[in-house]
Amino acid sequence: MPGTPGAPGTATAGVLSDLRAVDGALYAAVAATPTPTLDVALRRLSRTADHSKISLTVAAGLALLPGRPRKAAVVGVAAVALASASANLLGKRLVRRRRPDRERARVIVARQVPMPESASFPSGHTASATAFATAVGVALPPAAVPLGALALAVGYSRVHTGVHYPGDVAAGALLGFASAAAALTFVHAPLRLTGR
Repeated sequence: MPGTPGAPGTATAGVLSDLRAVDGALYAAVAATPTPTLDVALRRLSRTADHSKISLTVAAGLALLPGRPRKAAVVGVAAVALASASANLLGKRLVRRRRPDRERARVIVARQVPMPESASFPSGHTASATAFATAVGVALPPAAVPLGALALAVGYSRVHTGVHYPGDVAAGALLGFASAAAALTFVHAPLRLTGR
């Protein structure tokens, strides 16, 4: 029967409640950890990543080079478009998770960026940065490590500045991987097959 102890629905609700508790605890731990040296840099990184400006700038640079770099730019931009649309038009509207309460968590002002008005889940910044890093990294392997590190930093910066829970960032990363896989399937593979 639904609602009885041990029923699948009860177990699922319990697991989700526990995951939310862990998510909140991790957010609070980051907020409570003093990191004055990192605060300004991560705030700047988070702001610079708005609207995928970093990824699009890198893509513009790659597009100036013929061959694999240009193809990597194309698939990277396609991955960003898929990730951004999936996060903002689907994920945030379906889940509608509230943004964290920075005042209650006592996130210091030196870290803060403007709190977005959109829902918290998933992190669109992380989804787009991960999608770009993954797609470009597959198409142009030498770029994989630096872009992957940059995507990790962007994702963490969103927790550090207090605008996302860690779970939002993890979900954004998964969405980014899926978006990159789709972009590689629909953009990169046909280009490789035709030899363009």
